Amino acid sequence: MGLFGGEDPRETAIAWLFVVVQLALLLVIFLLPSGDAWTVPPGLDLAAFALEIAGAVLLLGGLVNLGPSLTPLPTPVPHGRLRERGLYRWVRHPIYAGIMALVVGVSIRAASVPTAIASAALIGWFVVKARWEEARLARRYPGYVEYAARTPRFVPGWPVRPVPRTG
Repeated sequence: MGLFGGEDPRETAIAWLFVVVQLALLLVIFLLPSGDAWTVPPGLDLAAFALEIAGAVLLLGGLVNLGPSLTPLPTPVPHGRLRERGLYRWVRHPIYAGIMALVVGVSIRAASVPTAIASAALIGWFVVKARWEEARLARRYPGYVEYAARTPRFVPGWPVRPVPRTG
């Protein structure tokens, strides 16, 4: 078994690719200078800041709720278990959802088209990453498909879609 990886070297390489691209997009989002592509009125600035705070809290809560199942890769750890409580009762991916909320807030306040594009790319990347991850979770945990059928991916109350059993 490799560094945080499973037995299949191809899957481990794909998992690391997801992480590396995600980190690169986050660096772009947080390191690009602010712009002046749009005006951010004080009320919107405050709302975007609140979204950033909420995203950070959701991200940290998801990390804590995952406990020993936490891994940097979108693959289940051998000693992990399916989490269905805490924030995972409301969404399947609170860590991703928290990061998405955070970067949307950052993008609004940055008033920068490149930052907004990078944020949209990161959100799209999380959708692809979550689908790939869920196929592995469904293989690893017998109850994952049923959990996914009742729990939205990123937003509480959002309609759920079936998760494939293989990937």
